[in-house]
Amino acid sequence: MEHKVIGMLGCGNVGCGVYNLLMDMAEDIAHRDKLSIQVKKILVRDKAKQREGIPAELLTTNAKDILEDEDITLVIECMGGEEPATTLMAEALKRGKTVVTANKMAIALNWHILHNAAIEGGAGLQFEASVCGAVPVIRVLNNSMQANRITQVMGIVNGTTNYILSKMTDEMRPYAEVLLEAQALGLAEPDPASDVGGFDAAYKLSILSSLAFHARVPYDKVYREGIENVQVQDIAAGKDLGYRLKLLAIGKREGDVVDVRVHPAFVPDNHPLASVGGAFNAVFLTGNACGDMMLYGRGAGSMPTAGAILSDVVYSLTNPEPKHPSFENNNTLHPSLSITDNWQCGFYLRFSAMNRPGVLGHITTKLGQHGVSISSILQRKAEGEGDVPVIVITHRAFEKDVQAALKEIDPAIARVESALRVEGIE
Repeated sequence: MEHKVIGMLGCGNVGCGVYNLLMDMAEDIAHRDKLSIQVKKILVRDKAKQREGIPAELLTTNAKDILEDEDITLVIECMGGEEPATTLMAEALKRGKTVVTANKMAIALNWHILHNAAIEGGAGLQFEASVCGAVPVIRVLNNSMQANRITQVMGIVNGTTNYILSKMTDEMRPYAEVLLEAQALGLAEPDPASDVGGFDAAYKLSILSSLAFHARVPYDKVYREGIENVQVQDIAAGKDLGYRLKLLAIGKREGDVVDVRVHPAFVPDNHPLASVGGAFNAVFLTGNACGDMMLYGRGAGSMPTAGAILSDVVYSLTNPEPKHPSFENNNTLHPSLSITDNWQCGFYLRFSAMNRPGVLGHITTKLGQHGVSISSILQRKAEGEGDVPVIVITHRAFEKDVQAALKEIDPAIARVESALRVEGIE
């Protein structure tokens, strides 16, 4: 039996979950992995705060009690946020202590700093829990896909937004109402901007696309839109046409051109991502050898996240030789790559159109002049004597062509009410 001593930075919901799960799984880990793990110190802001299941004698407010303790060979970071987490993790790594973290913000923004610190200290850096909680997508990309050139990673990587959009779809309730419910249930933060604005998903996409395409894709290269302006009538129209709306994190690589974006998008009902409901996460991968595959599971919550963290802990302690990505890891896009802002996908377009002959011809002509072909058109019944709702689904088209066409459609004839992208179509 090998005995290992570890420390923890932070002890909120996730940190408490990690400690309690470790205590619960101690006998199983000892039997299966011949490993005894002792938590020696836990860094907290307030030692007086009650923490269920956490012995008070383990708590400290001094980071040096962990960073300078030579018995501690691994540090779990559960603080969250960019700072002071990044600084403390970098210091631990430089001192030769392996770091396990779920901190997607710190990894996405400062991966190069932590990577260099790990190399300097000869330590490991593990972050499975930073993307999709219990879903082992990082391990799959690092260890199971070496025989593939991955051309696409597309996923539902934020549970809060998936819960909101699922509720809006299933119950036809407005965004603001469902958001309040999610907050009351603890599924959305009091300030939900990071989730509903797509920031959280963009952090995760930066990490996923870097690993998938074996080249650093900085966070600031990710195009981002949130779900704040999603309307129930668009969800309803998409549903009638056989689509479901999701907040997707999309990464594609064709040659040396990379397309990375987070935004709401429709997917066909028969696409695997369409069935991912509630707060669950899923990542859909495409490789040259494996074809299409999808990983699915709980993407947030104390215990799913704690499980991923503890898995990294056991992996690190039983594989002491650290393994790091071999691509050039700095905070800029590699010069051999370029990011496109003119991606190809389908489009869902909703117009308020005059109820008279020639209107559909005007819309289709302007789209056609920019090379945008139409897959289907749905004209809904007008309410009273007002304008007629017209919904257009296009075939795959270039983003800039669609935007240019929409600018040329006369708003006096057909006013653009909504434009959403469609993925998962040929």
